[in-house]
Amino acid sequence: MQAIVVRRFGGPEVLVAEAVDEPTPGAGELLVEVAAAGVNFRDRYECEGRPPYRPALPFVPGTEGSGRVVGIGAGVAGVQLGDIVAWTQAAASYAELVTVRAEQAVAVPEGLDPKVAAAVILQGLTAHYLIESTYAVQAGDVVVVHAAAGGVGLLLTQLAAGRGATVVATTSSADKAALARDAGATVACSYEDFVAVAHELGGGRGAQVVYDGVGRATFADSRRALAPRGVLVLYGASSGAVAPIDPIELMTGGSLFLTRPTLAHYVETRAELERRATAVFGAVATGTLSVRIGARFALSEAGRAHEALASRATTGKCILVPGPAVHGD
Repeated sequence: MQAIVVRRFGGPEVLVAEAVDEPTPGAGELLVEVAAAGVNFRDRYECEGRPPYRPALPFVPGTEGSGRVVGIGAGVAGVQLGDIVAWTQAAASYAELVTVRAEQAVAVPEGLDPKVAAAVILQGLTAHYLIESTYAVQAGDVVVVHAAAGGVGLLLTQLAAGRGATVVATTSSADKAALARDAGATVACSYEDFVAVAHELGGGRGAQVVYDGVGRATFADSRRALAPRGVLVLYGASSGAVAPIDPIELMTGGSLFLTRPTLAHYVETRAELERRATAVFGAVATGTLSVRIGARFALSEAGRAHEALASRATTGKCILVPGPAVHGD
C-alpha cells in the first residue's frame, strides 16, 4: 500500500510517498481503508520535530480521518466489516490503510459523506468542547474568534453565533472576512483592529472570551481584548509558541483566566467522545453546522497540502484523498 513516510525532520519536502507493508489489526483494533485523512497544524509540528510533537523517525504522519472497516481484531464488538467510521487519534493516518483502536473510532451516520466526516471530526469535536466546556458561551457574550475562516474558526463562529453571541472574527483578507460573516460573525476585522472592536461591542469592557489558535502573533492583544474576568482560550499556536507569562499580568489585566486546552482531555471517556461526535455529526446532518472543505489533495501530494496550510492559502478544512486529487471545495 501507499503511505507518506517522514525520514527526517523538516518542511513539506520531507513528506514522501512510499510503498509500505499493509498493517494488521491487533486486539481491540480495526483495519480501515482510508477515504480521507485530515491535514492539521499538529501534523506540521510533528514533521518539523517541534517539541512536544517530536515522534521517533521514521514515521507516517496524520491522526485524523475516516473510512471503511476492512478488518477487525480480536475482542472488538459492535463493529462490522463495511462500517464507515471516523477517528481523531489514530497514528499513521496519511496512508491507504490504517489501524484504529476500536474505542477511538466513531460511527459515521448513514448519508454523511465520509470525506465530510473526515473534515469535521477533529475540528468539530474541538469547536464543540471549546464552546460548550472550556468556556460555555452564552447569549449576549462578546466572543473573539481568531483565524475565523479556518477549519476550527468557521465552526466556532457558527456555534457561537447559534448561541446568540456577538462574534468578532479576525481574518487576513476580504474573501476570508466574507466567509466569516456568512458563518454568522457580527463583525469581521483585521488582526490590527480586533481589540478596539471587541471593546466597542462590549460596551467599553471587552470580550468575555477570546478563542486563540494563532498564538505568538496574537497572544498579547488577545489579553487586551478581554473584559475583566474574561477567558483567554489558547488552543493552538499556528504562528509559533507564546512567550512565558507572569501570572501577575493576568491580575493586572483584569483578573483574567488563561487556559491551554487539548482535545484528549475533553474526550477522556468513550461516553464523552460519543456524545460530542453525535452532536457534531447531527448538526452537520441537519444543516445547522456547515463544513467547508477548502482543498483536497491526493495522498501523494501531502507536501503540497502542508505548503498550502503553512501559507494560509486554504480556508476551511484541507484533506488528503487516496487516488487523484480534486482541488478546491
